[in-house]
Amino acid sequence: MVTRVTAEFEAPESAELALKKIKENVRGVYSTNFVYNRSSNEAERLRGSTIYTVLPTAATTYNYLTAVMDSPADPEMIPEPKRSRKTTVFIVCDGSGTDKIHSILNNMGGSNIDSPLF
Repeated sequence: MVTRVTAEFEAPESAELALKKIKENVRGVYSTNFVYNRSSNEAERLRGSTIYTVLPTAATTYNYLTAVMDSPADPEMIPEPKRSRKTTVFIVCDGSGTDKIHSILNNMGGSNIDSPLF
């Protein structure tokens, strides 16, 4: 019997590691996939970077005088729902491997693990 197992992870990196381990250790896995909020990558990229702002200060006859203001980038600039990196994992397999899949997902940090047999 073909079943679909779903689980949630805090980050796509941990979901990828769990799926890799499942593919290597469980027989009867037909397909795996994961979905996460891709706009959260922007907030992750802002961590530890700097924002530069060019300020025009005065105009002369021939050119503009400008000033550059730099400030540390803050991931808080992006609102919380868009910063969430919650990842949902989907695994399609035959029914014989669901116990092992559940245990691997649980050991790798998965939560809200669900399948029709449980």
